Amino acid sequence: MTLPTRLLCSFLVLFCTRAPAQTSFSVLLPESLADSALDGRLLLLLSTDDTTEPRFQISDGPETQLFFGQNVENWKPGTPVTVDASTAYGYPLESLADLPNGSYQAQVLLHKYETFHRSDGHTVQLPMDRGEGQQWHRAPGNLISTPVAITLTGGRTAPIELAFDSAIPEIEEPEDTEYVKHIRIRSELLSAFWGRDMYLGAHVLLPEGWADHPEAKYPLAIMHGHFPADFGGWRTTPPDTTEPCAYSARFGLDCYNRIVDQEAYDLYRAWTGPDFPRVIAIEIQHANPYYDDSYAVNSENLGPYGDAITYELIPEIERQFRGIGEGWARFVYGGSTGGWEAMAVQVKYPTEYGGSYASCPDPIDFRAYTVVNLYEDANAYYLDSEFKRTERPAHRDSLGHVSSTLRESNQRELALGDRSRSGQQWDIWEAVYSPVGPDGYPLRIWDKVSGQINPEVAEYWRENYDLTHILQRDWSELAPDLRGKLNIYVGDMDNYYLNNAVYLAEKFLRSVDFGGEITYGDRDEHCWNGDPDQPNAISRLRYHRMFIPKWADKVVELAPAGADLTSWRY
Repeated sequence: MTLPTRLLCSFLVLFCTRAPAQTSFSVLLPESLADSALDGRLLLLLSTDDTTEPRFQISDGPETQLFFGQNVENWKPGTPVTVDASTAYGYPLESLADLPNGSYQAQVLLHKYETFHRSDGHTVQLPMDRGEGQQWHRAPGNLISTPVAITLTGGRTAPIELAFDSAIPEIEEPEDTEYVKHIRIRSELLSAFWGRDMYLGAHVLLPEGWADHPEAKYPLAIMHGHFPADFGGWRTTPPDTTEPCAYSARFGLDCYNRIVDQEAYDLYRAWTGPDFPRVIAIEIQHANPYYDDSYAVNSENLGPYGDAITYELIPEIERQFRGIGEGWARFVYGGSTGGWEAMAVQVKYPTEYGGSYASCPDPIDFRAYTVVNLYEDANAYYLDSEFKRTERPAHRDSLGHVSSTLRESNQRELALGDRSRSGQQWDIWEAVYSPVGPDGYPLRIWDKVSGQINPEVAEYWRENYDLTHILQRDWSELAPDLRGKLNIYVGDMDNYYLNNAVYLAEKFLRSVDFGGEITYGDRDEHCWNGDPDQPNAISRLRYHRMFIPKWADKVVELAPAGADLTSWRY
């Protein structure tokens, strides 16, 4: 090594450890794993940590490992595809040209796409959910390879050869029990939109005594949220103390797994006890080609999920399990995504639901789209400045320490999939809220690389999905059906800054005497749900136990004259 090179290395370490720009990989699609050409997103995953597979080590935080993604179309079995700096976009390094020399565990994954011929005339390729809730690293049928050790050195010129060797197996359906039943229906509305059979499902928790009271009809408690594999937070046996303890780094609690199990068992004991309101509780499955749920509203890109859930799925559940079947006797609750959905369906279907309890809701006012004002800011990623490039934060802890930025979160999504196809948070907001673009995919709210905001798309979002704006615009019409039904709860140190939008919504709602609750948890993170007596680690596990009795106490004020308020309280 010459003296100038030594001096350069002392100041620019990466210059000496960076792999050459021609670093490339050749990925084989074996004939044994495909009987026809495939479309999808090819992901090359690299990790310096061999404790688990690289596909499970991608995150927004500083502990993330590396991956690079590119589209593949009409990939014929028995042929290889090249992945290199000219074809793949990566995270947290954008280019394979920036990959440091060293030893890695390498793995490839193909996230399969299906072609949809939609009723709006557009043909799109998207990853259909296959029962896993749109988890690219766990989706049944996706092709993967066994991780292998590789070493990158400055003298390597030949491509590194990798090949798929298996497909992720199917997921077993949950079985019915005495209390928990499962329902799945073909949606006529969604099937017509997507040009193929589309289904909605739900996990149904029956009230104590349901079989012994065949003449009784019941209110419907609807918990919205991310894709539930089964009815969550429900356990009919005490925690298994022989199971090893699992530490929760988020909450700083040892044996948190046993705490979770105990809370689930406590729900069972309360549910079957003498004083709990007798209602039917459901958790909806509405995963779709863009995300693990639909946000429960109608959308140009996702189709009429709001109508399908409200007018197809819910009436069928009430028919099968003896629900009362009237709007006053249905109420909604949930946190985060589910919090937004609970508030949104109450606003958009004001007479079809009799109360909403929105915890830590996704942004309900796009003047505080987390930390971005979509109507005034020019760029989502950077603070307005003539000279500086100060990045906006995406995630913080209860002390305000930031672990990722908006740019980084969106870079990860773009590496997972272009055209809003990552199956992740920013992309699903875009897919739900945006109009359809000329290519059939959602119009971008901002450029995914630069962060430049599109004001025309922002205006469309405002008129159709900004819940505070809709309430302000239409309050005179909505007030008779909404007063007393809207309730919001959020921690003032929400990890995703969701409390900022609640402040703005509160200012309007209190000005019109909306008749509900809005409360904040001091230093509570995501997803505080309004319990002033419990830390977030506990309150987040008590949605059913909190909101079902709360609604049952309030329904007397909201129900119409002559409503049955007693027969289901045995």
